Amino acid sequence: MKDYELKYGCNPNQKPSKIYMENGSELPIEILNGRPGYINFLDAFNSWQLVKEIKTALGQCAAASFKHVSPTSAAIGIKMDEKLKKACFVDDVEGLDDSPLATAYARARGTDRMSSFGDWIALSDVCDVTTAKLIAREVSDGVIAPGYEDEALTILKGKKKGAYNIVKIDESYVPDPQEKKQVYGITFEQGRNNFVIDEALLSNVVTDNKELSAEAKRDLIIALITLKYTQSNSVCYAKDGQAIGVGAGQQSRIHCTRLAGNKADIWHLRQHDKVLNLPFLDSVKRPDRDNAIDVYISDEYEDVLADGVWQTLFTKKPEPFTKAEQKAYLATISGVALGSDAFFPFGDNIERAKKSGVSYIAQPGGSIRDDNVIEVCNKYGIAMAFTGMRLFHH
Repeated sequence: MKDYELKYGCNPNQKPSKIYMENGSELPIEILNGRPGYINFLDAFNSWQLVKEIKTALGQCAAASFKHVSPTSAAIGIKMDEKLKKACFVDDVEGLDDSPLATAYARARGTDRMSSFGDWIALSDVCDVTTAKLIAREVSDGVIAPGYEDEALTILKGKKKGAYNIVKIDESYVPDPQEKKQVYGITFEQGRNNFVIDEALLSNVVTDNKELSAEAKRDLIIALITLKYTQSNSVCYAKDGQAIGVGAGQQSRIHCTRLAGNKADIWHLRQHDKVLNLPFLDSVKRPDRDNAIDVYISDEYEDVLADGVWQTLFTKKPEPFTKAEQKAYLATISGVALGSDAFFPFGDNIERAKKSGVSYIAQPGGSIRDDNVIEVCNKYGIAMAFTGMRLFHH
């Protein structure tokens, strides 16, 4: 297949629309089911690069959940404890511990379930049955992978009344070193960002604390690769082999840090006993539980605890999860890794990061206020590496 006609572009009025290889060669994909659209393919090709690079860097299978050309999360297949399984709504998935790929997607989908609703999925490895069963029960637009087990493909084809988008990509495909795009009829050309992110990138530790554990390096690599395919400006928090907070497309670095930090905080708070033990009615579906939990954790918690409302969600009225309780719980968190796609211009970013349990940072460096940023890291004992490499993505 040398080209593929799309229903429309980013919006229904943008026609005609298609994808094709400019050099006239075959597309490196097969559409096994459905009819993916313009934005679907943008998500598919960006997310595929992300999981492929994580697998190359860490030697473990990876999965990503993508929405509007930025990841909500990316993760590798580290086994999940029971609290995390429950927080991600996968404690009932049979065989999850035996499928690293399914575990990777359970982590990626479960990180920011509000943002992942209707996601595009990328899998670094052949989709197995357990992963397919997990995908089948979530609201999702489509999936890209290098292959699918026969039974897994049958399961996925049953989604969306048979219209679920399933794309197979040639994992040996290597794009041209130069890439182009047009804006307002004007062609832009640049070399592809083939910069390799690996452990060697973390060797220049500029803080008093120079200790980066193997787990810290793993999480920093995941954060940095995630940033490589996130709309800039962006900051990414990571913990236990997964991105737990992504702040994409902000004009201000501190707003990136706050947005991603708030998402990381919610990920932690979802694992608090008060949230895990919310007495939901059996009739409340997962998306509605996600919405209720998001409100319950927020300043608007009364919206779900009000008389006439809580009865539609819970078997009994839950106690509020107070801000004081949340702050005390978050204060116990540490060991979080933080990556930034460009330098931190002020120490306020570090102050905010510390509130979300950040112990390790990787950023390019190069600000005229690097000394101030290092000073704030030293105040908290945070280890920070200067990578010397910006990771903007537009």
